[in-house]
Amino acid sequence: MSAVIMKDVKKSYGKAHALDGLSLEVYEGEIFGLLGPNGAGKTTTIKILITLLRPDAGEVKVLDRDVVRQSRDVRQRIGYVPQERALDRFLTGREHLQLMANLYHLDKSSAVQQIDQLLSLVDLKNKADELVSNYSGGMKRKLDIACGLIPNPKLLFLDEPTLGLDVQSRIRIWDYIRQLKTQGITILMSTNYLDEADQLCDRIAIVDRGQAKAVGSPSQLKQSLGGDRLLLRLAATKADKMASLVKSLQEMDAVRRVSQADTTLELRVASSETVLPAVLKRVIDSGCHVENAQYSRPSLEDVFVTHTGHEIKEEVVSEDSVTEPDHE
Repeated sequence: MSAVIMKDVKKSYGKAHALDGLSLEVYEGEIFGLLGPNGAGKTTTIKILITLLRPDAGEVKVLDRDVVRQSRDVRQRIGYVPQERALDRFLTGREHLQLMANLYHLDKSSAVQQIDQLLSLVDLKNKADELVSNYSGGMKRKLDIACGLIPNPKLLFLDEPTLGLDVQSRIRIWDYIRQLKTQGITILMSTNYLDEADQLCDRIAIVDRGQAKAVGSPSQLKQSLGGDRLLLRLAATKADKMASLVKSLQEMDAVRRVSQADTTLELRVASSETVLPAVLKRVIDSGCHVENAQYSRPSLEDVFVTHTGHEIKEEVVSEDSVTEPDHE
């Protein structure tokens, strides 16, 4: 079953195209990640899915409900944790959750039980009655997640859930997100952290310039590159000798692809301990000299660069930074 369906969705702010024909499908029970740099369209995507923005074109369904025509039904079934913390430093953690429970019109007994369960889930029970001003960054983010879970949602949206946190806090947040999955909650999150997408998500969509460039599990996307990467930098070599070497390498069963840039060869090879020695032997037999050799397994960074043409740290035109009307 699909928790989210987006077909050819478009959204513009003036001349800036935030989404340019985005299509996605998120399955129930999975952790699905939107991976991309700032300005790729991730936040705009989430705001459309949670009914804060209307798409200019395309079809969008959340839990089998149209986000435009059935927006109230959608909001009653989802939870949302924004990128920016919306916490009042003069309230305690428990008071924040009580406020959220009131906003969702939970009856008092249900609210008390739900709040206690959530405080235990995010390890804040012993800090529940302290002012948020005394919380660390990781504690504040855990409280954010607890607030998003107050309505007991079937689908939870997390916008950059670990942005700005230290490594240990990020890992703890990952653990809480995994716990939510075991409870049957579908999670859609945005991130620009490659390791976060790799470690946490069942499937990811590489989003760039408002489009999904590739979708799949991290392992599937890495395997799609055609194997491990072997980079050979050769000493100055005559063109005919280089061409003969490339042809010889291409004939090897373990070599799937060879590309050349001057005296540098990039090979995609089957994952095997015997590949590197066999390749180096062919190079030596051809009369060429290797100055440097690097062997690495495909990474999500390789996948991202392959599909977008740039590194994830390089910011594109920031559609998401365009001022968006809150009333939409």
